[in-house]
Amino acid sequence: MKVAFHTLGCKVNSYETEAVKTMFENAGFNVTSGDFFSDVTIINTCTVTNQSAAKSRKIIRQAIKRNPDAVIAVMGCYAQIEPNQVQAIDGVDIVIGTTQRQHLLTYVQKVINDRKPMLHVHDVTKYKYFDLLSVTHFKEHTRAYLKIQDGCDQFCAYCIIPYARGPMRSRPKQNVLEEAFNLIQNGYQEIILTGIHTGGYGRDLSDYTFTDLCRDISQLNGLKRLRISSIEINQITPELLSLMTTSDVIVPHLHIPIQSGSNAVLKRMKRDYTVSEFESKIKDIRYHMPTISLTTDIMVGFPGETESEFEETIQTLHRIHFFEMHIFPYSKRQGTLAATAKEQVLKPIKTLRVHQLMTLNRQFALAYIESLKNCEQTVLFEHCDGTSCQGYTQNYVQVKVTTDQNLENTMHTVRIDTVDYPQSQATIIKN
Repeated sequence: MKVAFHTLGCKVNSYETEAVKTMFENAGFNVTSGDFFSDVTIINTCTVTNQSAAKSRKIIRQAIKRNPDAVIAVMGCYAQIEPNQVQAIDGVDIVIGTTQRQHLLTYVQKVINDRKPMLHVHDVTKYKYFDLLSVTHFKEHTRAYLKIQDGCDQFCAYCIIPYARGPMRSRPKQNVLEEAFNLIQNGYQEIILTGIHTGGYGRDLSDYTFTDLCRDISQLNGLKRLRISSIEINQITPELLSLMTTSDVIVPHLHIPIQSGSNAVLKRMKRDYTVSEFESKIKDIRYHMPTISLTTDIMVGFPGETESEFEETIQTLHRIHFFEMHIFPYSKRQGTLAATAKEQVLKPIKTLRVHQLMTLNRQFALAYIESLKNCEQTVLFEHCDGTSCQGYTQNYVQVKVTTDQNLENTMHTVRIDTVDYPQSQATIIKN
């Protein structure tokens, strides 16, 4: 039988889709593209914004129209938040939300036999278990994502995810290490730790921290790189910094969401730090690792954001000088505190502010890459087309080299010759 997958949203969703895909492959299913015929279609949904929820519904309906006789299973955050809306879509057979994925194969086989719709969405607000899934390979990646944690306790004013994922909970240490070992054995040289609140790993464990986990994974034989997908500023401990400073495996790159550079906006967002606290920690990080690459998330147009508050953000960003910024306009999500705010910023203003920060982002990126010019950088190559290969340095700078060799999933030392963004030209100087 053929099974197809559609994935919306974040890296955690991508990981979970790969885990379910592995489960179905092991049961003898053939994985096919979502654009073609399949006996089973599984849609992993997102609900971070109202637009994400609408896109999830659209993908579900398209999948049903494409394969009206297929078993349609819907999982993920949108299914968790709005299970009845999903079940009401004519043609949906299974709805499971953000838990019970390990049972999805059994549910699909049952529906194939009796064709009775199933709804298995449980209350996650007090969910205390980490549902164990396993991934051994990623067909479309040379780097492997490893989910170590689920859930979030932050309840930022704009975010629905704590309601969709439940409280923070950590994956058992041994299970993480076993999967990391298997990924290394399958040829992955870089592992990226991911989760809903990745740096919160260990908060629910008695004697094992996120730093302990990073140390143990980095010591596994054969691993060349360990990268943290995203971490909050208050989760960067002195112990983690000390480990990163001394490790040859943990890469000098951190993605730290700041969201806004205005204290007033941060307070309305219910972020638990001030601008000065954020900047102080950044200075500490750079004191230990002067050439570290720092990337971030910036939200513009949060309800009530004035011109002066936006200007505060610009000034903050100039002081911090990130390498790269993921910039996005605030988008309402029904069910969050911010969605009820009266002072919504007009769309044209949000668009203008995004463009302003995109210009700033390019300036920052070029300046950082320029600082690395003519310095040796190690690149893990990911894609080759017969005339060139592209990949990322340890500090997440994207480079391309001219070559007719296939260097995919190999690491080489390069020198950056021509600075550009998002991709710079480099030359291999050492194999």
